[in-house]
Amino acid sequence: MAKYAIIGFGCAGYYGAQVIRETDKNSEIVVFSEHLESPYNPMLTTYYVAGKIPYEAQFPFGNMEKVAKEFNLTVHTGTKVKKVNSNKTVVLSDGSVHQFDKILIATGASAFAPDIKGLAKGDAFYMRTLDDAVKLRTALETNTYKSALVVGASMVGIKVVELLNKAGINTTLADMADRIFPLAAYESVSREIERRISNKGIHLALGCALDSCEKTETGYICNMTNGEKIQTDLIVLCIGTRATTDIVDGTGIKVNRGIVVDDKMQTSCEGIFAAGDCCEGNELQTGENMIIGLWANAAHQGATAGANMAGSDAEFNGNFLHNITHFMGMDFIGFGDNRKQGKVIKSGNIEGGLYVEAVLDETGLVGVNILDNYRISGAVKNYLYRIMEKGDAQISPIQRGVLIKEGLRPSFIEKLEGRYNG
Repeated sequence: MAKYAIIGFGCAGYYGAQVIRETDKNSEIVVFSEHLESPYNPMLTTYYVAGKIPYEAQFPFGNMEKVAKEFNLTVHTGTKVKKVNSNKTVVLSDGSVHQFDKILIATGASAFAPDIKGLAKGDAFYMRTLDDAVKLRTALETNTYKSALVVGASMVGIKVVELLNKAGINTTLADMADRIFPLAAYESVSREIERRISNKGIHLALGCALDSCEKTETGYICNMTNGEKIQTDLIVLCIGTRATTDIVDGTGIKVNRGIVVDDKMQTSCEGIFAAGDCCEGNELQTGENMIIGLWANAAHQGATAGANMAGSDAEFNGNFLHNITHFMGMDFIGFGDNRKQGKVIKSGNIEGGLYVEAVLDETGLVGVNILDNYRISGAVKNYLYRIMEKGDAQISPIQRGVLIKEGLRPSFIEKLEGRYNG
């Protein structure tokens, strides 16, 4: 019988274990996790902090005892893996060495923030892990904050701003980019989102970074790189993440920004696989390897890795950039690489109701922004995926019906298909 190791047990690790066990009923699967909890969805942590869901709702698969029993796992929680070697040995922090036949690295990513002068470790809060969420919620429940600075206008950052604003805290959102969601939204959509959140009382400090902090008796004076000084009681850093790859440093396993894998999710070392936010997969639109930090992407990668580890022949050809989020009473959906140029088509009123802005080049649809109607997102995403995968330029009758029902005119749908492009 084979002996499998799964290092890290989030979404990718869970689906890897599930598919291994579906194929291999009897072999041992050993899980090493630094955390005591079962896999949780990081996108639900802001809902927990806001009091919208209970603690247990962050765990879509149940507790660790249930998961371990379901897949017959040997689970080591609170265990730090120091190294994964190319000979498929796992070295733990206590120095013990364990040999495996196949290994899945699913260590995810961790919050990243540069050192900021005057801001000591522990002064700022983060929003990446379950522990981060618990710390922030506890702080909000036990302190009375009048003002807050959120650094990083990410999809998580904007949710933190929303919950602070709803709590009656005077909140500033800062980001080095000169507009909201520059990697996902077209400029016109960015400016509309900025207008809407400003109307909610949010102060925007865009195009600048947090340079230094001065601690006062009541909070902090934050010095921004544009010269602005922001006085605040609370600082939350949502600047970004880094793939957790240190366990393969110096082992011969290829790493760029993340661990490099092929379409079977195998690394440069045979028998060692990687999945989720710690690895780079194929981005369909550019054909480049990159980290795509999405729950669904991690699930597909983990399942593909698990299948191949257990002896099946599975491939995952990749994914493309997309964001679907709801905040402050609005939906924002961004599909595709918004740097691509081409013919721009628009439908609806950007200030309210369903609004769609799309770009088409010689290959057809390459990017879409949608405001205020998540219900069309599935049909549009599926259509864009088929263009990338097969060059299919036809919207299916079912998808067409969904789009028309939600308010898109048939003439605009034809333009999406590229019939009038050029």
